[in-house]
Amino acid sequence: MKTLHFLVAFVLLASASPLAFASDPGPLQDFCVGINNTGNGVFVNGKFCKDPGLVIANDFFFQGLNIPRPTNNQVGSTVTLINVEQFLGLNTLGVAIARIDYAPNGGENPPHMHPRASEILLVMQGTLFVGFVTSNPNNTLFSKVLNQGDLFVFPQGMIHFQVNLGRTNAVAFASFGSQNPGLITVANAVFGSNPRINPFILARAFQLNPNVVKNLQAKFWNNN
Repeated sequence: MKTLHFLVAFVLLASASPLAFASDPGPLQDFCVGINNTGNGVFVNGKFCKDPGLVIANDFFFQGLNIPRPTNNQVGSTVTLINVEQFLGLNTLGVAIARIDYAPNGGENPPHMHPRASEILLVMQGTLFVGFVTSNPNNTLFSKVLNQGDLFVFPQGMIHFQVNLGRTNAVAFASFGSQNPGLITVANAVFGSNPRINPFILARAFQLNPNVVKNLQAKFWNNN
């Protein structure tokens, strides 16, 4: 009986704890530069820690985000994400960054969401139309036209997008409140899942002809 009471109390405490609502856990040391070698280190938050005595300044240094990326693809944009997988110095720090290049005349970062992080977007060049949609039942769209130097924030888990309104290339930088924010692109997830979702399920959900759904699935399946 004592064991049962203990388990009930533990569950209640865990449910009430603020930690249940945190994104990335707070670090318990100054830094934990990640290493991919599992033979020698301490496992912390998905990565082993490099021996602090062997850490150097270059472990906290990354370069190359000044280089424009090509945008000649189907959506007219390229996202260069720098998270803990590309930059091991981010491990346990709860941040990541991305450069986004947009093609002229409608290049877009299509509707997507980050399940583990809010995002703040800084426009470095060009004019963007951006927005996010709130959850059910309201599904309110908050949108804004941004110019160079403007900021816009997308709350964690909200579907959002950006579109280049200008006739020239646009560039923005996105910062995230997680070392690995995750990405779910709506169209890819719905129409390009592996294995595919039954087209008749999607046809009813989107009020489309099943043949239209099959055509969309073929396009996104090829992308995968």
